[in-house]
Amino acid sequence: MLVACVYVHVLPEYRDAFLTATLENARNSIKEPGCLRFDVNQGADNPDYFLLYEVYRDEQAATAHKSTPHYLQWRDAVANWMAEPRQAVRHVGRFPESEEQWLTRGG
Repeated sequence: MLVACVYVHVLPEYRDAFLTATLENARNSIKEPGCLRFDVNQGADNPDYFLLYEVYRDEQAATAHKSTPHYLQWRDAVANWMAEPRQAVRHVGRFPESEEQWLTRGG
């Protein structure tokens, strides 16, 4: 599994709009066949910081995500709302070991 942790620092005046746009992107992302999880986390100590925790079946699924209409819409909408460029750190998921255990339930 490919895990991407995306760290985003949002300008305070765009916090609510960023969260709304990001939740919409997440809801659509988990419908992609290769996207197993898409978690949106907001800082407990500083609500202007977000962590997007994304799990993809493989590299191809992660690449496909970046060409979807919902991602492109999100990317363009939030581009000027960030206090600094977002940072993505990629990982190899080692546990859980099965794809089914990574799946987002419900949606």
